[in-house]
Order: sequence, then C-alpha cells, then structure tokens
Amino acid sequence: MSSNFLIDNFRKGGPIMWPILIVSIIGLTVVIERIFWWGGRWFRRDPKRIEKVFTAIENGDVTEASRLSRGSRDPVLRMMWNGLNHQHASLQGALQVAAGIEIKRAGRFLVVMDTLVTLAPLLGLLGTITGLIRSFSFLGNEELAVQAVTGGIAEALIATACGLGIAIFSLVPFNFFTSRVSNLEFDDWKGFVNLAYLKVFNACSLTHSSQESADRDHSVDRHHVLSARQFYDGEPEPGAHERH
Repeated sequence: MSSNFLIDNFRKGGPIMWPILIVSIIGLTVVIERIFWWGGRWFRRDPKRIEKVFTAIENGDVTEASRLSRGSRDPVLRMMWNGLNHQHASLQGALQVAAGIEIKRAGRFLVVMDTLVTLAPLLGLLGTITGLIRSFSFLGNEELAVQAVTGGIAEALIATACGLGIAIFSLVPFNFFTSRVSNLEFDDWKGFVNLAYLKVFNACSLTHSSQESADRDHSVDRHHVLSARQFYDGEPEPGAHERH
C-alpha cells in the first residue's frame, strides 16, 4: 500500500521528480558515508596516547614521542607525527600541511551537501511552476479542465514538498558535520600549538643547560655562574660586587 502510494505520488509529481529523486539519492549516500566516517573517527581517537606524546616531548624525548605517534589512526597523532619527523620543511609548515590534510578529509562532500540544500528547493519550485503551467494550459477545454487543473496543482504541490523535504533532510546533517569539522580544526590547532611550544621550550632548555654547563666548567667557583637576571637582562646580580 505504501509503495503504491509513493509510486503514484512520484508519477503525479511530473517529470521534475526524476532530478529530485537523483538529488535525494546523492544526499542520502553522502549522509550515510559521513556518518560512518565520523563514527570511525570517534573509535580512532586515542587521547591517552596523545598525553603520553606530550609527556615525552616535555621530557625532551622526541624519539619516544615519534615512536608513540607513529602508525596511529588518530588524526591529531598523525599530525603530530608529521610535525616531529619533518625533514625538508619548518615545524610550522609541516604541522600546517598535516592538519590541512586531516581537515580536508573531514570536510569531504560538505560542498555537495551544501549544493543539495540549495538545489532541492529550487527543483521543487521549478516543479511548482511546471505544474501551474500545465494546469492553466487546460483551462480552455471545459471537459478536461477540472481533472487537468487538479493534476497540475497536485504536480506543483508534490514537487514542492519533495524539494523542501530533501533540503531539510540535508540541512540538519550538513550543519552537524560542519560543526564537527570546526571542532577538528580546533583540536588540530591545539595540538599544533602545544607541539610547537614544547619543541621550542625544550630547545631553549637545552641551550640554557649547555650554557650553564659551560659556565661551570670555566668558573673558579660556583658564584661565577650567571644568574637568571644576568642571563636575560645583562644586569649584574645584586650583591655580586660584594661577593668579590
């Protein structure tokens, strides 16, 4: 019964129902594909390993951080691995390229969904116009006027309803997936900032430690080691002259 109802309404909707049907199939396929992709990404997330990577970087063990992030399916960890193992580009450039690849994967087919949201109501409106044209074309024939006008109005209403229904069906998941992409961009940016900061911090720490070691090796006593104030401001430590 329901299948006959759908088929009858599809026929009454006129020729514009075929493009609307194609649009609906494309929209349904894209939504299902995106649901599976985001669902799989949720299972691929590995926040515990991310914390271990950050801990390894904080401890200056870049090799361990690279080992932990290698081969992971988590997008953030993949971005971090590319950043840690870049050779022919800067850290910032490597991280941006890796993050761009992940965001591009996440935003796949969003343009298609955006197009469907706009296209479906326009097709429904086109069906409305063709249905009204058909109705008015039979007004001169009194014998067929009532049936023809009724069929034309039905064509107009069915096409409009289908077009709006597809647009509404596509709009909700489109907005949802767009928000997920924005969240992924934020997560990648957090990983980018944290990784860049930790690597720079470790580099500065190593430089500072090397400087202190060199100072200790060339000093007669420990009081000649540069204080933090001397190291950054170039000012003598208060009381330094008194000690001499």
